Amino acid sequence: MSGDIAIVEDFHTVPRSPKLELKLNLIGQTRAELAISLVGVGIPERQIKMRTTQIWSWIYYRGLRSFDGMTNLSKSIRDTLSENFVLEVPELVTKQISSDGTRKYLVRITGGHEVEIVYIPEKDRGTLCISSQVGCTLSCSFCHTGTQKLVRNLTSGEIIGQVMLAKDDLNEWPKNETDSQNSQRLLSNIVLMGMGEPLYNFESVRDAMKIAMDPEGISLSRRRITLSTSGVVPMIARTAEEIGCLLAVSFHGTTDEIRGKLVPINKKWNISELIGALKAYPRLSNSERITFEYVMLRGVNDSDEDAHRLVKLIKGIPAKINLIPFNEWPNAPYKRSEPSRIKSFSEIVYKAGYASPIRKPRGEDIMAACGQLKSESKKERKSKSLIQEEIS
Repeated sequence: MSGDIAIVEDFHTVPRSPKLELKLNLIGQTRAELAISLVGVGIPERQIKMRTTQIWSWIYYRGLRSFDGMTNLSKSIRDTLSENFVLEVPELVTKQISSDGTRKYLVRITGGHEVEIVYIPEKDRGTLCISSQVGCTLSCSFCHTGTQKLVRNLTSGEIIGQVMLAKDDLNEWPKNETDSQNSQRLLSNIVLMGMGEPLYNFESVRDAMKIAMDPEGISLSRRRITLSTSGVVPMIARTAEEIGCLLAVSFHGTTDEIRGKLVPINKKWNISELIGALKAYPRLSNSERITFEYVMLRGVNDSDEDAHRLVKLIKGIPAKINLIPFNEWPNAPYKRSEPSRIKSFSEIVYKAGYASPIRKPRGEDIMAACGQLKSESKKERKSKSLIQEEIS
């Protein structure tokens, strides 16, 4: 890690005052919901399709947050919109910039709750890691995020609002009529790998990702969006049918005993049930390979025997295996596997015919690496000794 000091920008440090009047936020509404909202404020039905398309483009293609700027709408329509609706995204509280260029945003949502977002710049892409819940119910013992108690699900507006906030910070909205957001995108990929389990908030995640994929708005290909789940088996088929994005699975263990200690949801849907659902996923979504995420924990799940079992388990599934060196956090009960052990594990998987890249930790100096996200809203966590007791 570089010795450079990470940059920290502090924005609003106190919650916004409650609004005197409640207006409906249009951000996060589906096209159908937006059309219904417009009918509800008196927009003539014969104009609904056209007005919906115009407003959609202003919000999701131009990134506009004021109805006054929607110049192809009459002043009376703009006034009606301003009187009844708002265009709000989560409030930026702090921004940290790592020595490697990774950006971590702490944002505040309705109710004063906070979530974290991470933007990872690379040579040929820019990936935004977004959250789907405040906190998490899964309590995966190696994950710092999982030590924060679940507060609530995010709305579709709060989910897509994270993408819009990042585009604001990157100054990536088209500047004029001839400017295109498709050229040299800074934000080219979305991964639902932040706080929370996306499949426990399915409808909001689905609607937000449909907005992200809409060709008349943010316009990201479904192959540029990856949803990561710890294994909510009943929702995997729906993900294929209703979203169709790429799928990643937090796997981390090759026996029910070990995976059940690392990823407690395995006690509800075991490895056999999970693998069965995953074998159906590529056919349902016409998608590419499923990504198996595998955090490397010293002496826990990193043996050659584990590698061989993993290869046997995923046989018949188009897959790649992302090996993730454990990103340590204060009082974590695990240690990162030795580089030589990770390399040996990777070679076994690779020789079996699967891509097995070793993920380079990003943003460790600002606690933005995989499994390190945790907002300051809650500090409830299991003690190191308690977690160790559970896995012993």
